[in-house]
Parts: sequence; structure tokens; C-alpha cells
Amino acid sequence: MPDAVFRPPYIPGDIFTPDRDITHAHFRPGDKVVVIKGVAGKEVWGDAYKVVTPSWHTPTDEDGWRLYDANGGDRTYITAHPRYLVHLSRRCPDCLIYLRAMEDYLLPQFAGSNEAIDCGWYSLTRLNQLVHVHDARGNR
Repeated sequence: MPDAVFRPPYIPGDIFTPDRDITHAHFRPGDKVVVIKGVAGKEVWGDAYKVVTPSWHTPTDEDGWRLYDANGGDRTYITAHPRYLVHLSRRCPDCLIYLRAMEDYLLPQFAGSNEAIDCGWYSLTRLNQLVHVHDARGNR
């Protein structure tokens, strides 16, 4: 993650992730992945993780993945839905198409900004479940 992250007053909606059709089987234990969270300069950025084991994703009531954050801290392990993840460890067509769509959508909106911008699409529940704003249900 960039050192300083800026959250603008207007945060564009994520039009791709909510409808992304990626199944649980697309990822495997040991895969390195990223969750795209915003823009830093002329690139999209996000948090990197290692896929560990299957884990139920409570906010969506679907199969998810337990992820390991090598940076540790309070949230060393979290659970995420497969549609939030992009492969870092291999160049699969589905993830590359999604990544390119996110770049084409986000980068023009923040052209000229050199700040790291967090679009605010994700939060963590008290059960360490990563949840997209589109998937948020109640106060879990």
C-alpha cells in the first residue's frame, strides 16, 4: 500500500467487481493475489495476499478464501470472496481482463493526481471478512 492514502470527496462506483463471474475454483492455495482498492499515480493499487485455504464468506453466504497478509498486524488473516481477487502469481486471462477494465475505468478519473487514492469500496467486518460495499449486509 502506498505510504499516504487520500480519499476524495467523490469516490467513483465500482462497476466491475459486483458482477464479476469468478468461481471459487479459479484460485488455489499458494496463489498470490491482490484486491484492487484505488489508484496511485498512473497505476491501480491494492492490498496483496497469499491464498491459504477455503473459508466461508459470511457477508455473501458463498465460498470464499482465507488470505494471509505477509505484513501481519491486527488482520494477518482475512476471508474474501473470489470476485474481489486478482492473480499476481500467474497471468490468467480472466484476471488480466478485469485488471485492464479497472485501469481503463479508474485511471482517467484521477489523471494528473500523484496521490494514492483509496476508492473506499472495501471494509472489514468484526469477523475479519473483507466485504465490498455492494455486498455489505447489515452489521456483521
